[in-house]
Amino acid sequence: MRFAKFVRIYLVPGAVFQSILVGGGYGTGREVVEYFTRFGPTGGLLSAGLACLIFALVLVLTFEISRRFSAHDYRAFFKVLLGRFWFLYEIAGALLMLLVFAVLIAASGSVLEAQFDLSPWIGMALVFVLVGTLEFFGREAVMRVLTFWSIVLYAVFGAFLFLAFEAIPDQIIEAFRSGGTERGWAESGFKYAMYNLTGAPIILFVAREFDSPRHTVGAGLVAAIIGVAPALMFHVAFSGADPAILSEEIPVYWMMSNYGMGILGIAFTIMLFGTLIETGAGVLQGVNERIDSFLSEKAKPSLSKWGHTGVATGFMALALMVASVGIVNLIAQGYGTLAWSFFFLYFIPLLTVGVWRLMEAPDA
Repeated sequence: MRFAKFVRIYLVPGAVFQSILVGGGYGTGREVVEYFTRFGPTGGLLSAGLACLIFALVLVLTFEISRRFSAHDYRAFFKVLLGRFWFLYEIAGALLMLLVFAVLIAASGSVLEAQFDLSPWIGMALVFVLVGTLEFFGREAVMRVLTFWSIVLYAVFGAFLFLAFEAIPDQIIEAFRSGGTERGWAESGFKYAMYNLTGAPIILFVAREFDSPRHTVGAGLVAAIIGVAPALMFHVAFSGADPAILSEEIPVYWMMSNYGMGILGIAFTIMLFGTLIETGAGVLQGVNERIDSFLSEKAKPSLSKWGHTGVATGFMALALMVASVGIVNLIAQGYGTLAWSFFFLYFIPLLTVGVWRLMEAPDA
């Protein structure tokens, strides 16, 4: 297998999955503390391991259904999984995406304001421009940039872990030597997986080059590992600062401030801002794929580059308006219910109807 094809099949899906996974909460370390570190050094590892296994199972099945039924956008995918009730995912997904983008746009302003003392509107404007530009250049550009930024993300996370070991090596080693597992780690790992898998069907444009079960299994397993590995880096570093770090709103910056890692601050801020861009670009590419698929079914031409850009900027503008009138708070208050809806609309049907359809349908 040529190296380029190897990358596209086994690494790009993981990079794109990571792009929708590593948002503001993940990038600042707050989600890692909430779902992993607060359950102790060993408990956090077990919780992350369980989340990784669930990621792998769901991604492998999702990629294989996409390959077997040529369902490369979420609309086509849920027609296979839910039949005529496919639209239920789109309703729940639209509400989720509005919430995600409202938070993403607000966070982009806060990130640059905190580090560079820039107006929040500059960060928001950059999100519109950069995400819109990526959507203009299309699927290939989105996948290449997301893959490149995953390398940047790993480099910065790796540097953070290295500096943490330089600053508090004894505390980290002692934390894992003595262990520690708090009750609830399994439930937390399961919740984390469910919470973050809701957008997996949106990125099915990465599955277009899969032509065998070996590809889907390999891509799913690698994507699960790529998605969880940065959280493990954070968890290892955070365990050396437990319990003080548990109450911090932005654990990464707290550690950099308290343990002499200021040299990493600018690089980390740029990386974090980039993760917000890639999250937006990854999700909106999935939306554009869905629109183009619908137009193809109607024997109409796909959207132009400017059409894709218009969809992206229009959706972001809607999210900004939603945030400004306070609807986000209403959606956020019902987020638990929204997250559980994906459990019944995606996870359960995937493990039942999805497996049955795969067993019944001949391999392509």
